Amino acid sequence: MTRLQHFGWFLARGFGPHGWGYPSLDWDYDWTKPGLYQQSARTLEQAGFDLVIIEDAPSLGSPETIDLRIRHAFGGPKHDPLLLAPYLFDATEHLGVIPTVNPAAYVPYTAARQFATLQHLSGDRLGLNVVTDTGSARHFGTAAPLGHDAAYDRAEEWLESLRLLWRSWSPEALVVDPVSGVYADGTRLDHAAHRGEYFAFDGPLNAVPFREGEPVIASPGGSGRGLGFAGANSDIQLALAPLDRDSITAYRAKIHAAAVERGRRPEDITILFAIQPALVSSAAEADRLVAASANPDEAALVQIARKQSSDLETDLTALDLDAPIPAGTFANHVSEGSIRRLIGRNDAATTPLRQILAAHARLGRLTDGSGFVGTADEFADRIEELGEWGNDGVLLWGDLHPVTVHRVLDELVPILRRRGILRREYAPGGLRANLAAF
Repeated sequence: MTRLQHFGWFLARGFGPHGWGYPSLDWDYDWTKPGLYQQSARTLEQAGFDLVIIEDAPSLGSPETIDLRIRHAFGGPKHDPLLLAPYLFDATEHLGVIPTVNPAAYVPYTAARQFATLQHLSGDRLGLNVVTDTGSARHFGTAAPLGHDAAYDRAEEWLESLRLLWRSWSPEALVVDPVSGVYADGTRLDHAAHRGEYFAFDGPLNAVPFREGEPVIASPGGSGRGLGFAGANSDIQLALAPLDRDSITAYRAKIHAAAVERGRRPEDITILFAIQPALVSSAAEADRLVAASANPDEAALVQIARKQSSDLETDLTALDLDAPIPAGTFANHVSEGSIRRLIGRNDAATTPLRQILAAHARLGRLTDGSGFVGTADEFADRIEELGEWGNDGVLLWGDLHPVTVHRVLDELVPILRRRGILRREYAPGGLRANLAAF
């Protein structure tokens, strides 16, 4: 049975040079100014989207790969998405905005106060995409980077610290009684002292309680520890998995089990599968694009290698294309999920790099489940099918350039609405209320 699903947009390039490398650059938007992002945010809200998540990496990468990452603007430069959020809130009324934050970059008291301020200013529409990138550690102090699991341990203590501070004001502490002249009752504040493995601070927080709940927490972790973190903390899980029924069902079961293990309900987490569709005008055009990608040339493989090198902070262009990737190529800070996305279903020990890159260059059709090239109607068919399997929603992946947003949404939105898949109205109460609306 057709049912409403949640829709979000993942701003994959982050707050960076949107339009670079594409003809849309000649629209002459300045990526450092808010107008480009505000225009696209208004379009997403008009379309009925729940939220936009802004990717980020605070570091330009290791010294060995900086030039590789910025030469074609794949991995940088990037400005701070937390500071872009107020401009998007100002341009919209209902859209949730979820900048990416790294616990290593914010001490808990400062983070809790800044995020509380944005939650109030936005009308309860702030979310936080919590990542545990350890490659940026050298920018935030002289301590050695944490290992994969320890970084999640720190992130969990960090979130617990934020919640301790946010809850240091009981609802009864905020009196606001003009007759008595009492604004707040200091005897109802919790001093919220914390001495942990990674953080130490004293409260209470110098910010008032929330009206409609705390900021929404999102996370992208795909490892066992990452799924455990999501089960304990996340309201939104960013999911990457093959979009067949068995994979969808298995992934959702893992997230739900992680939530139950930490004393939460499965429905406490909205799972959004990330998809980057290539929508075209006809089935014949889709077939043509897929056929043209079947045998990628050397230039296409190099371009894929550059993009993957930026994500992995590892120069794949320096490796032998006709040999497997040597053991030990990836440093410890490179996420397991990123490596798995590169390798796919290949055997890393025996598959030549050329074959791995070629698999990323090849496109597939929506109609047979091999990829995401198709018409808007075909994509709507797929989203409707995901809903029949119990899916909560999808996260469309791409730049936030207005050209990209309109190319994806102009024909798709009316189709989704006619089918009863995409909302027409928002619930009162901010982002958390809209996630809970269905």
